[in-house]
Amino acid sequence: MDLDSVEPAFAKKEFLAVLIAGFGNELLPLTSNNGDEPSPKALLPVANKPLIEYVLSWLEQAGVKDVLLICPDAHQSALHHHINSDISPSALNTLESPEGTASLLRHFASRITEDFVLVPCDFIPPPSLPLSALLNKFRIESTTNDAIVSTCWVPAYVPEKGVLLDEWGPVPAPPAIVWDPATHALLHVDTPDDLDSNGEEFELKMDLLSQYPRTKLSSSFQDSHVYVCQRRVLELLKEKKKLDSFREDFIPWLCKLQYQPIKRRKYARISISIHEPTDSLALRINNVYTFLEANRALLSSTTYSLPSDPKDRSLIDHKVQISSDSIVGDSTQIAERTIIKRSVIGRHCVIGKGVKISGCILFDHCVVEDGAKLDGSILGKNTKVGSKAEMTRCISCPGFEVNGGDTLKGEKLDISDWTADQSVPADSSDDDDESSDEEDP
Repeated sequence: MDLDSVEPAFAKKEFLAVLIAGFGNELLPLTSNNGDEPSPKALLPVANKPLIEYVLSWLEQAGVKDVLLICPDAHQSALHHHINSDISPSALNTLESPEGTASLLRHFASRITEDFVLVPCDFIPPPSLPLSALLNKFRIESTTNDAIVSTCWVPAYVPEKGVLLDEWGPVPAPPAIVWDPATHALLHVDTPDDLDSNGEEFELKMDLLSQYPRTKLSSSFQDSHVYVCQRRVLELLKEKKKLDSFREDFIPWLCKLQYQPIKRRKYARISISIHEPTDSLALRINNVYTFLEANRALLSSTTYSLPSDPKDRSLIDHKVQISSDSIVGDSTQIAERTIIKRSVIGRHCVIGKGVKISGCILFDHCVVEDGAKLDGSILGKNTKVGSKAEMTRCISCPGFEVNGGDTLKGEKLDISDWTADQSVPADSSDDDDESSDEEDP
């Protein structure tokens, strides 16, 4: 089905959006706490815009106004503060411990009284993929083919040669999927257990091939983690309590039913949409590579201009060079002879004299002192880089401090590397230093 040919149709109260905002462990150290202040994945800046805003705008454009946001308890305050005036009516729910999405849906089933759209906080859809097209496809598939779930897969991100770093960790390989293009039925998805038990071979049931002889197989697509579901999915999840993950447990289980006629009639079908955008990338920000790529992709459609506000404009010296494919946040101060190319600079940053920044992302409130050089690096909120320090393809956690003159390359910089020397309270005397290792009362 050609999603681009589907006319938009607004879903007023037909669907509830269930928005999952997880811890973001795959984006460490960017999601490390800054002291007592959490750094929710959903609020990480992509082109100086909180990540969650991309999916909220996507929902709003499709007319989906009711949002159930599920997040860790530690992130509730920050997320509530951010979205309090953006979505109305909305609900914010938290769980103290991490659980799989299937378990979360069981937990909040009483709050979901209609068909729902399950969406992650980290999906950035391209303009060619309106949510209304997926909703329309689901309406058709659920009516004509009794589909209980409709999924959307997009081309997997493939890093350019030379981009991967051992210190940054690997890029997860996309799973192999099998689908029937005639009926849009998703027939097989590799699970982590499949890869662990038989990673070098690919096996399919003969029943699948006999019923669907003209299937397609690919490992070039990734799951967007956008699922349009009938409410009775919740009844299945209650029945199958051992299924914890929606993607890794429930979806593969549902796929197996597609070539078992008796069970398929009982549990219904799952359909798939394969979308190959022509205008831009469709990205899930689930590792540091896609985080960096999303910022760079959005920069390609950006043209920088000096701030229109006189106060902000006065903070940028007239001898500064900023390329047109860069973004500089409000209230950021940049001193003379600094050069910024293809980079995102957050709000309230202070950049010293003669600094060179290329292909970098600086979160809010970063400080870069005179003569420092940054290349291909990501600096978490409140990072401080000393004078004449050099950083090449490094990632720092919030609040990290790089000493002046240091040269760092290909490193993940965590706060634990230097906090031991910063643990003494400011009002402690020199005589108290020896007892600074004692636990707080």
